[in-house]
Amino acid sequence: MTELEMPASVFDQMVAQARAAAPIESCGILAGGDNRIEQLYEMTNIDKSPIHFAMDPAEQFAVVKKMRAAGLKMLAIYHSHPLTPARLSEEDQRLALTPDVAYLVLSLKDAENPYAKVFVVDRAQARQVPLTIVKG
Repeated sequence: MTELEMPASVFDQMVAQARAAAPIESCGILAGGDNRIEQLYEMTNIDKSPIHFAMDPAEQFAVVKKMRAAGLKMLAIYHSHPLTPARLSEEDQRLALTPDVAYLVLSLKDAENPYAKVFVVDRAQARQVPLTIVKG
């Protein structure tokens, strides 16, 4: 993946989820096709932690079934950083095990100006890829 495009409506939904979950990290799955996100699936952070997240495997499985039924592909796994910048921690990189999926981190550090960064992890090495927020 060399870039990712996200409708502003999906970005706003992700921010609302993160604000509602704060101070714990929120998480979820972004799906679509051709590097364009079409759908956000909110997930439960079963760790209920402000510094890391874990998704419920049964909930994840159900979401993957919904995505497939809708003809969508998993493009990214996202989580929020309620108090820190949008960067992948060492733990995030170590746990980035899903092949061909990007990892998006949403920062609420500046509460009035949340922002996100997208990373692709290959062999435990992360590189940032452009994220474009588009109207819609």
